[in-house]
Amino acid sequence: MVGAQDLQQWLQTDSAELAPIRASWSDLPPDNFLRDGGHYRFRRHSSFIVDTAPGIITQTPHRPHWQPVTYNALHGGIERHFEPVRPEVSQHPLWLRLITQLGQLLAQSKPTARWYVEAHQFRVDTTGGIGRPTPEGAHRDGVDFVAVIMLGRHQIKGGETRVFEADGPSGVRFTLQEPWSVLLLDDERVIHESTPIQPQDGHGWRDTLVLTFRSSGFQDPVRAA
Repeated sequence: MVGAQDLQQWLQTDSAELAPIRASWSDLPPDNFLRDGGHYRFRRHSSFIVDTAPGIITQTPHRPHWQPVTYNALHGGIERHFEPVRPEVSQHPLWLRLITQLGQLLAQSKPTARWYVEAHQFRVDTTGGIGRPTPEGAHRDGVDFVAVIMLGRHQIKGGETRVFEADGPSGVRFTLQEPWSVLLLDDERVIHESTPIQPQDGHGWRDTLVLTFRSSGFQDPVRAA
């Protein structure tokens, strides 16, 4: 896990440059694909390609998010069409720098010339009394790496992150608290989940940015011939 101060130094940025990106979490449309009947999640989604050696990032034409049921038993097998990340965010120099530098860093662990990256802005709130950051439960995402970036918590309790070996008994539990702290996960080796959140006093929420990095292309449904 990387703390906020280390992340800012690594990106050569400060809180003033981060502020306009952070503000965009207050303008996320509802997630209309929740199969548990909930109305607690809001999100935007966009996709990017990072060529690691030259450090070039390109946003792809807008595309749906798809996962096989192997990795997401609750929401897998369907194309989920979410509103894209707003252009003033997705083309912000800091946003592009964040994704590109993470891609180059992860390529040091698993060498690849190109990453296929999906970016998810999430807000999970407690309007209905409880919010579920991972309604699918403990899972893998079917990618190479996952970066979970905490943007903020407001008047909530819960939301504990749990990371366990995919093929073993060991695991850790902790709660991401600090805005702009980052958790990096090797998706081939671990499963992860976050526990539900509840309000402490009135309306609360939990904001995160989730970036997934996959070297073998985007996950897409198999089309019939």
